[in-house]
Amino acid sequence: MNLNRETMKKLMMLITFTVLLLVGVQRLDAVFGAVRFLWGIGFPFALGGAIAFILNVPMTALEQWLFPRRKMEKSRLGKKLARPLSMVLAILLVLGVISLVIFVVVPELGTTAAGLGASVEAFLPRAQEWLEDIFRNNDQIVAWIENLEMNWEKIVENAWNFFRSGAGSVLSSTMTVARTIISAVTNFFIGFVFACYVLLQKEKLGEQSRKLLRALLPEKQVDYMLHVCSLSHRTFSSFITGQCMEAVILGAMFFVAMSILRFPYALLVGVLVAFTALIPIFGAFIGCVVGAFLILMVNPAQALGFIVLFQVLQQIEGNLIYPRVVGNSVGLPAIWVLVAVTVGGNLMGIVGMLIFIPMVSVLYTLLREWMYGRLEQKQAE
Repeated sequence: MNLNRETMKKLMMLITFTVLLLVGVQRLDAVFGAVRFLWGIGFPFALGGAIAFILNVPMTALEQWLFPRRKMEKSRLGKKLARPLSMVLAILLVLGVISLVIFVVVPELGTTAAGLGASVEAFLPRAQEWLEDIFRNNDQIVAWIENLEMNWEKIVENAWNFFRSGAGSVLSSTMTVARTIISAVTNFFIGFVFACYVLLQKEKLGEQSRKLLRALLPEKQVDYMLHVCSLSHRTFSSFITGQCMEAVILGAMFFVAMSILRFPYALLVGVLVAFTALIPIFGAFIGCVVGAFLILMVNPAQALGFIVLFQVLQQIEGNLIYPRVVGNSVGLPAIWVLVAVTVGGNLMGIVGMLIFIPMVSVLYTLLREWMYGRLEQKQAE
């Protein structure tokens, strides 16, 4: 065996990797501790990258709409102001949506919660009469329904004791909660500043990253990595844009339809459906259950009508609106969408549902490219 310089270098790297792997397996607690420590340091920057990626979608659209390249090429001042103004407008747009939810939905939600107890108390006698009419021929069930009583004083007392004990436990850990809040605010502030810097300097940072990759890796690997990054950017951007547009359209459809049919809680249910529709597959059904429950407390017949309305609007949205708005931008078959949502939800909750669909779509596209490439090579041989 000819042990030249290149072979010795590869052997040394293999030995070093093997030693590190053995040490890591034997000291897993230290490895996990180091990972947690590094994640704690890098979390604000990861959060800033996520904020920058989300804000980049409306910022790019605003920049292309308000500051076209043809006009900006003749104006130096326009070139300098286009990016900062677009970023500020994108931030104001996001804050405007959040403010709309806070100042429009939250008061109505508070009013709904305040009247929910009275609605439940008024609903129970009506439900009892309804059940008695249904089971009129069954004496045992009628007797059980007539003896069914709700001791509201006891329920309120138990709830108060529960919250009082919970408050005591919270007060006992006030310092821990305060440190957590301060840490979260600090991480968000650092992440937001980092996101603004990334958005203002994204072309420069992209060029520096490409140069660094070309300096470290072979050209073929660099081209493939850039292809993966470009594919990921297109897929995630298309998914975010399409999902938000589809949620807004679906929420508006519910609000208009419920207002025309004079259903209660039209605005609240419309906004609730719009927000839950951001969760793929299962999200709109969560809005349906909550909306049906709220309407049930007011009018059971209208609750059944709301469920029928939900099914009709879901069919219109699924067959007509979603394919046109989102289209095949994600490019993932329905079975893999279900797998992505299930795995992402189990691992990371709602955030995982949103992230895993475009992530699995990228992996699916790369696997398909590799598969067709291998088949072409085999056919050529």
